[in-house]
Amino acid sequence: MDFLKLAQERYSCRKLTDKAIEPEKIERILQAAIAAPTAKNNQPYKIWKITSEESMAKVKKATNFTFGAGMVFIVGVQKNKAFTRPFDDLNFAQIDGAIVATHLMLAVKAEGLDTTWVGMFDAFKLQSEFTEMQGYELIALFPVGYAAEGATPAGRHNERRTIAQAVEEI
Repeated sequence: MDFLKLAQERYSCRKLTDKAIEPEKIERILQAAIAAPTAKNNQPYKIWKITSEESMAKVKKATNFTFGAGMVFIVGVQKNKAFTRPFDDLNFAQIDGAIVATHLMLAVKAEGLDTTWVGMFDAFKLQSEFTEMQGYELIALFPVGYAAEGATPAGRHNERRTIAQAVEEI
């Protein structure tokens, strides 16, 4: 699939199955995520792969938005390991985490799976349930699975600004 087609066909799938995902697909998704560029290549992120029933139950204590998936990826960053731009002290941790998360999300679709970027979760609850996440700012949660029967994009999915509206040449 070419990139434009991938970007246009990906949508926030909110109806997933818990069917087991082939290990080679998970491996390729993670390879794509760690290929993401980060400022000064500091790589201040961590990805947690949640697959066990026990761990999924912990995730469900922190969010209602797992959409039936049998696995979840969580992306977090450490600000103290990220590049900070000296001119204005902008810390790139969240930017780096968002780039990694976007690579992961698009790789999920490229593998014939679906997901949605979940931002509605209780980060403090996740950090209390998973001590490994303490010290990280949690950026995103991605329930991953095969689209369930009847899964469709949200009604506004295809509403996009035109290039003329979004881009200004100066």
